[in-house]
Amino acid sequence: HLLQSINRIMAEENTAKSITVRDVKAEEFIAAYAEVLKNNDKFVVPKWADLVKTGVHKELAPYDPDWYFVRAAAIVRKVYLRQGTGVGALKKRFGGNYRRGAAPERHQDAAGGLIRSILITLDDLKITEKTEKGGRRISRIGQQALDLVAGQVARGE
Repeated sequence: HLLQSINRIMAEENTAKSITVRDVKAEEFIAAYAEVLKNNDKFVVPKWADLVKTGVHKELAPYDPDWYFVRAAAIVRKVYLRQGTGVGALKKRFGGNYRRGAAPERHQDAAGGLIRSILITLDDLKITEKTEKGGRRISRIGQQALDLVAGQVARGE
């Protein structure tokens, strides 16, 4: 009888605690969600994606052929963690050091058009939506989808 009640309590605790994006490692979540986006037919990579750099501070375009999906997954995660994040904040987050030869290095923001096009695509997929004050937030459908992927990552699927 005692063993049954302990099992029931354990089962209730497992169902009560749902896994969110915050509960899993960033690297694992981004890799998993990039795979989800890659398998989604509605998430279309623009024709120009293989020609662009991710910012002025970069010398070359990304080597990874799936870099667009990885960047989109990273952007979704950033918006999830901080609702209301706009293109400007994401440009700063994805920017880096601009090496200017003999002159000291400076921070250089990432390419805004790239981030904007990803956010527009995510808006079309109903994963994100615009806020009244500007910026983006995760929609209800998007939050369910992201938490589902986070749960799969936590369980190791």
